[in-house]
Amino acid sequence: MSDKLRRFFNEGTTDEITKRMLGTLLVYHSPKGLMSGYITEAEAYLGQKDSAAHAYQGKRTPSNEALYGVPGTIYIYSIHGRLCLDVAAQAKDVPEGILIRGIEPYQGIDLMKANRPKSGFELTNGPGKLMDALGIYDKEMNLIELGDTALDLDVDNVKFPKKIVESGRIGVSDRGTWTDKPYRFYVKGNPYVSKLPKREMDLKTYGWK
Repeated sequence: MSDKLRRFFNEGTTDEITKRMLGTLLVYHSPKGLMSGYITEAEAYLGQKDSAAHAYQGKRTPSNEALYGVPGTIYIYSIHGRLCLDVAAQAKDVPEGILIRGIEPYQGIDLMKANRPKSGFELTNGPGKLMDALGIYDKEMNLIELGDTALDLDVDNVKFPKKIVESGRIGVSDRGTWTDKPYRFYVKGNPYVSKLPKREMDLKTYGWK
């Protein structure tokens, strides 16, 4: 991992890092070619105290071990038969993470469409969808830091949201009061946000400054 990316993850609380992650460029050097997309939506999970988190009450298993890694460690997990991409956000053994829920395609769009033959915003407007579009079908990169494998986060080539919306998390089974806490963040109006109604889409600027 680059020093700059390490500093990115070492400064701030998990929810602050999650908001700062919006507009950064998720990059995947796939076997088929380069693909990337600007992060439009992400959710913060605050570890042991968070009833919606995989490490709630200190749960630690081989499957969620990546959450206990250093900041920027990749955590790939499966839910409902699809893979999702999460990143550890705090110091080693502090199991807080950030789920990347949506990206706006930037590079390798034809490759994404070949991997996931969907048109328009459906291509990458959800955590499982973006993994399918990138062609990531296994957990081979699990437990590895961003930048030390084919996945990286470009914090120099960024877009800036006009406004960030905070909401309760979605797609999470009812796990107590934390399910509805406002730890889901997205770029207001960006059409590559999961389940965003058409009436709320900004099709001129996609919500960027």
